[in-house]
Amino acid sequence: MSASTVHPAGQLIDKVLFAYEMPVERGKIREFAAATGATCPIYQEPNAPVPPTFLATSMHWEPQDPPLATRLGLNLSRVLQGGQEYTFLGALPRAGDVLHAETSVESVTEKRSSRGGAMTVIVVRTRFARPDGRVIAEGRATVIERGTS
Repeated sequence: MSASTVHPAGQLIDKVLFAYEMPVERGKIREFAAATGATCPIYQEPNAPVPPTFLATSMHWEPQDPPLATRLGLNLSRVLQGGQEYTFLGALPRAGDVLHAETSVESVTEKRSSRGGAMTVIVVRTRFARPDGRVIAEGRATVIERGTS
């Protein structure tokens, strides 16, 4: 793997693409838990912690003008989801928290697929912080853009 200087996203590494506030709402925690089949009664409590993949809902709070795909220079007809992961750096966010999120490009690499075609692998990182600035979670989305050949 090598760092990309060709793909437009390669010019965005470590630059904040956008920042936004994400209120953690009790009702949304309950809805998310129900939708994902989480039956633990803690998700029904007034000060409920978020389920492990709840931060995926942050996409509903992201600025959309322009959309992330446009900012990254992606051709959506060639894009695949390569994965999503979350790391928590302390106590889980809870109902009532307001998180400050910043999204940036962590890495861009060019690879050859097992079939020999070119692809670009972009890792987008979102850091979630409490109002005091302490980062409490990170999300990483891996986006794969297949080459034209």
